[in-house]
Amino acid sequence: MAGSTGGRIVVGVDGSTPSKAALAWALEEARLRDASVQVVHAWQFPAVGLTTFGAAALPVIAPEDLEHAAEETVQQMLAAVADRAKAVEVTSSVERGHPAEALVAAAKGADLLVVGSRGHGGFTGMLLGSVSSHVVHHATCPVVVVRGEED
Repeated sequence: MAGSTGGRIVVGVDGSTPSKAALAWALEEARLRDASVQVVHAWQFPAVGLTTFGAAALPVIAPEDLEHAAEETVQQMLAAVADRAKAVEVTSSVERGHPAEALVAAAKGADLLVVGSRGHGGFTGMLLGSVSSHVVHHATCPVVVVRGEED
């Protein structure tokens, strides 16, 4: 495995095809730079909606279940790009919180932050998503937004 002499690249993943493309891009860039890659997945409780009749019934979800699902997502993403990760030092973390804020925090001191963009095709496809837009405006390091094929 490579050392981190070339710095640290942080990449956000969420299980989507664009985030898989971002992970693959980050791994290739890390190989070229002799850098390490930190894979970050953030989760938060689903929003609770209210109906005109009061609160909507929601299944009870334990935080541990959500964190376990997030960890499984990271492992599946890493397994999908295992051939590219062989020559790169890779660490991963699962963070509780809003994805954009978690990525900006994780990228402090990093050399690069990489995220995927789902895009929407046509004119709206030129627009960044909310997470991409937030990290581009708030990260303290350069940001690469990788455009993957739509899910």
